[in-house]
Amino acid sequence: MNPSMDPDTGIVYGGARRCATGRQYELRRGDALAVITELAAGLRVFTRGGTQLTEGYGDAQIPPGATGITLAPWANRIENGVWQLNGKKQQLDITEVSRNNASHGLLRNTAYELLEESDSSVTLEGVVFPQHGYPFLVRHQVQYSLTDDLGLQVRQTLVNDSQESAPFVLGAHPYLRLGGVPAEDLVLTVKASTRLVADSQLIPRSSQAVEGEDDLRGGRRVSDLDLDVAYTDLEFDDGVARHTLAAPDGSSVSLWQDASCPYVHVFVTDTFPGRAKAVAIEPMTGPANAFNSGDGLRWLAPGETFSMTWGIDANLAGA
Repeated sequence: MNPSMDPDTGIVYGGARRCATGRQYELRRGDALAVITELAAGLRVFTRGGTQLTEGYGDAQIPPGATGITLAPWANRIENGVWQLNGKKQQLDITEVSRNNASHGLLRNTAYELLEESDSSVTLEGVVFPQHGYPFLVRHQVQYSLTDDLGLQVRQTLVNDSQESAPFVLGAHPYLRLGGVPAEDLVLTVKASTRLVADSQLIPRSSQAVEGEDDLRGGRRVSDLDLDVAYTDLEFDDGVARHTLAAPDGSSVSLWQDASCPYVHVFVTDTFPGRAKAVAIEPMTGPANAFNSGDGLRWLAPGETFSMTWGIDANLAGA
């Protein structure tokens, strides 16, 4: 395949090239295209008919704002990088220096190995080796598949190869967009009735019923939002919760998550490169600081596996 560059993102499709995020796995089915990175098993591109449905970045860049990366063995943050295991202090590396937190797990800078690949699907695996702060051996497998209806499905599986039960939270960090429509002109709907109330370190301290700007159940214009908030008590329909960005012409893009993910983190930012506003919608099995609060925290017995599933689909005008 001859290489070609997308003028909006600087992404080069096809052909041999070196990328800061390692090998690029291009999945194609019908008019759908997804590009998955070796680094962090990340979602770099998802398009339908050439319409961008996720934020992207150039070949020479690492994911800005953690866009598209997968998260294991915890999502979001651990306060001061400290938690207790059987009464013994565990100290993780501080990776969010500005807030003194351990952020986004242990695999965001890891090259995942290829397990399986086809034209429309790829499965990658990253290994967490026992280390200070997390003395467990676990494998994180991520399968991306383009579905019959040309949506994208992502299945994240954790396997415990340790001799002891291992704690974990799984998550992902995609940013959604709807082609060239400015994000600030979109309406965001998240059907969740409870938000977590966080402190200056973005560590949850309590929860409360949604109200005002934080209530997204009826849809809110993105231009009116400035959010970095986790939600729970999601509305599930047939085992799926759906969060949607909609354009004035009726087009929409949605992130859905299964019942294994009872939390979603919504981040609306004006710091994403080249965008006045950008929207991250992050499915999670547990919230920030779950290793200390116990909220949403799961323990995986030796030899056991756990999977969460989420995905992205779109309703495009004229498609």
